[in-house]
Amino acid sequence: MTPSPTLKRYLPWLVATALFMEQLDATIVNTAIPSIAASLGVTPLSLKSVVTSYILGLAVGIPVSGWMADRYGTKRVFFIAIAIFTTASVLCGLSLNAQMMTAARLLQGLGGAMMMPVGRLAIVRTFPKNELLGAMNFVIIPALIGPLLGPTIGGLIVHWASWRVIFFVNIPFGLAAMYFVWRHMPDYRSDERRPLDVLGLILFSSGTALLSWVLEVFGEHTLDGMTAGLLLLLSFGLLATYAWHACRTKFPLLRLTLLKVRTFRISVLGGFVTRLGVGGLPFLLPLLYQLGMGLPAWQSGLLMMPSALGAMGMKMFAPKLLNRFGYRQVLVMNTVCIGITIALFTLVSASTPLPLVVAISLMQGLFNSLQFSSMNTLAYADIEGPDSSMASTISSSFQQLSMSFGLAAGSIVTAWFLGGVSQTNQGQVTQALHHGFSVLAGLTLISSLIFWRLRRNDGDSISRGQIKAQQAAEPVTTSP
Repeated sequence: MTPSPTLKRYLPWLVATALFMEQLDATIVNTAIPSIAASLGVTPLSLKSVVTSYILGLAVGIPVSGWMADRYGTKRVFFIAIAIFTTASVLCGLSLNAQMMTAARLLQGLGGAMMMPVGRLAIVRTFPKNELLGAMNFVIIPALIGPLLGPTIGGLIVHWASWRVIFFVNIPFGLAAMYFVWRHMPDYRSDERRPLDVLGLILFSSGTALLSWVLEVFGEHTLDGMTAGLLLLLSFGLLATYAWHACRTKFPLLRLTLLKVRTFRISVLGGFVTRLGVGGLPFLLPLLYQLGMGLPAWQSGLLMMPSALGAMGMKMFAPKLLNRFGYRQVLVMNTVCIGITIALFTLVSASTPLPLVVAISLMQGLFNSLQFSSMNTLAYADIEGPDSSMASTISSSFQQLSMSFGLAAGSIVTAWFLGGVSQTNQGQVTQALHHGFSVLAGLTLISSLIFWRLRRNDGDSISRGQIKAQQAAEPVTTSP
């Protein structure tokens, strides 16, 4: 049946709420690690597993989420994902020791892993391509502001209350989301019951989990170079073996041949490289504000807010810009603008007026919002309905990898330039961080070259509603 207006009204809010929970939780716990360690009687370093176990859960859960949605339906899988995530949040808040906390975070990662690709799939299957941009543009906002608000909210909670409150915050949102899922979530599923690629799941999940973990800890120098190199080679070997296996399997876990679709390939690979630069900002900006400018932590957190406001403000302009200029022009020029904005932080120092810092942060939020809205919707421009779940899973898997690479890039760049600098020397710290911003800006500018391969009319089915007649006539069906 054709999706009702009520479904189209509630679904973006539902998916956005779930994604906000997942993105907020991924970053909010970092600021509470010292308090959690003190409460559980362990060292903060020993709680590194609390962070890495969540990443492990994501790496294992994302690849299989598309298969589960095709087999059991988006409604059931999304409901179970939120239930697992909410229950795991409660267990985290009730943890009595580090081992219980690590296990709960692993379970929480598994729940969060299923929310992102399944939520996107429901959006793609519900909205025709000429309406997809508006819906996806709304849903992407939580993914942008969650990581920005996480450290600030986490710091305030730890300052004014117990660290356990951080995890209990998810309970009312989770319960409300489950109610609305049961009432309004469509139940899409595939007519083809393909078997689960168990070997592919083992190869790809272990490869991505190991790679994400190594990149996470390598930036903090908790591994020596030889061990890190060997583990990186092992992770790349597992992923290469999966690619070989996928080309020889009738029903692979991730059908990599979908990357032959040019717009999908450019969107995924371009987004991967772009996040290398953008993903390092959460490391460098707090250091610039606190060590370079000498601001207290709470002011540093507030300076992240303009970026979130910019991200939300761009929501109303993104569809008009893409309709006017098309995906090629927007992505090429906007990627350059992001690189320039990152480079502007090399001008920020202790003597910089705060209004100027706010203006740069606001521009960063505007350009980032337009970038991710464009990339995430372009991915589905030439994807047919039966391939939408596979496209969503592949896109989410690459996004998770790019987030790990981006965070590692920021951490490595920071360590490289700050390695021999005394953190009490404000001038030297500022200069070192300026070098870091220059590197991230360069990476972002390079990524704009990938979007040059787009053609002038690519993505018009989404940005300008130019859909083939036979596609527009196809009904969208759901199961009862």
